[in-house]
Amino acid sequence: MLEGRDLGLLAPLLRAQARAVADHDRMAASTAYHSPIAWAGIAGGLDERRFDALLLPGGHAPGMREYLESALLQSAVAWFFERDLPVAAICHGTVLAARSRVRSGDSVLHGRRTTGLTRQLEMLAWRLTRHRLGDYYRTYPQTVQDEVAAALRSPRDFVAGPPALLRDSDRLRRVGFTVRDGRYLSARWPGDAHRFAHELVQMLAEPAGRADS
Repeated sequence: MLEGRDLGLLAPLLRAQARAVADHDRMAASTAYHSPIAWAGIAGGLDERRFDALLLPGGHAPGMREYLESALLQSAVAWFFERDLPVAAICHGTVLAARSRVRSGDSVLHGRRTTGLTRQLEMLAWRLTRHRLGDYYRTYPQTVQDEVAAALRSPRDFVAGPPALLRDSDRLRRVGFTVRDGRYLSARWPGDAHRFAHELVQMLAEPAGRADS
């Protein structure tokens, strides 16, 4: 996705945009990136004074499964939701949220509205690339939308939004689509990322206890 390898004529559409690649390179060179908090380090409990929010990024392909299936991370996600701390999820990150359970056994998203990678977007990317990339765009046989919707109180609480025809930008944030429910923010795909980022920053600036929907 960074270099567009094996994407053929679809590379301009599917690979990461130049500014995103530059941001990735800066992140990869940072001290924090080279000294991450080990997942096992959260097993003993989290200290909310150390964290302002939780961001659940997306991605695809089988390599994502370690992240999406981690019981430790699911426990951390539930910890944030139980304390009504800001949580933001985009694309496959909404799967991790859907799999995270509170003490009642329900998903943390049960009773909330959310979006996520839509069935239409996921299947389109897979059909366009399966000749070259096989099942690279199919992390699981079940689509993100189907799994996330099954964890909700009602399938109607999954909001697909308008057709995703263009990627947003700082100047065209209105092209992106997000869903806000209390202190939980969700988005569908990289084409929503600028609006998603700005709305997360706005949510972090709000006083504790305020939860606009």
